[in-house]
Formats: sequence, structure tokens, C-alpha cells
Amino acid sequence: MAARSSRALAALAAALLLIGLTACSGAAKPALVPSDTGADPVVTVSVVDNRYEPAEVEIEAGQAVRWVFEGAMEHDVVAEDGSFVSELVTEGEYVHVFEEAGEFPYDCSVHPEMTGRVVVR
Repeated sequence: MAARSSRALAALAAALLLIGLTACSGAAKPALVPSDTGADPVVTVSVVDNRYEPAEVEIEAGQAVRWVFEGAMEHDVVAEDGSFVSELVTEGEYVHVFEEAGEFPYDCSVHPEMTGRVVVR
């Protein structure tokens, strides 16, 4: 009975170790799936070094903006009005189609000093 318990305990320990190694392996996260489809982005914003570059872009209604995440720190894109939200990532991209005219300020949920704005005409 003790031998069977020891084997079961060893198997459980091995499984937990495998799960821990997989979760902590630093494997790259997959690129983000665009949030919207049907429009090619007309503007690309780089998300790197705690800033959006350019911080303000202007597009026409029905056009899309692509945010490209680069660097070692996690960032996201969160609209002030909640109309669009990306995942928190270090790499990949996020695309959003703006259907209506208006001004859409956004920031990074982790770094609120990072701000940007999309102006849709």
C-alpha cells in the first residue's frame, strides 16, 4: 500500500512540476486576433517604451487602426468610453474598426500616463 501511495505521490509531483514548467516557460503569447474584420488598417500605432507613437491619429469613419506591441513591458489599449479594449501583451497586434465619427481617447490600463487619441471624421 505504501509503495502504491509513493508512486501516486511521485506521479502527482511530476505532473505539477510539468504544469509549473509549462506555465513559467516564457513561451511567447500568440499574436492578437484582430478585434474587427472587414477593413484593412490605414494607420499603425507603435506601442513601445511606455508610449503610443503617434499618440494621435486621424481617420475616416469605417477605417481601422492597428496597434503593434513591441518591447519587454506589457501594455494594452483601453478606450476611455469602453468601446474597444485590447489584451495586455508584450507583442502582437490589435486592430479596431471605427464605424462612427468622434474623438476616442485611450490609455494603457497598467500605465495611465500612456495616452492616445483617435479622431474619426
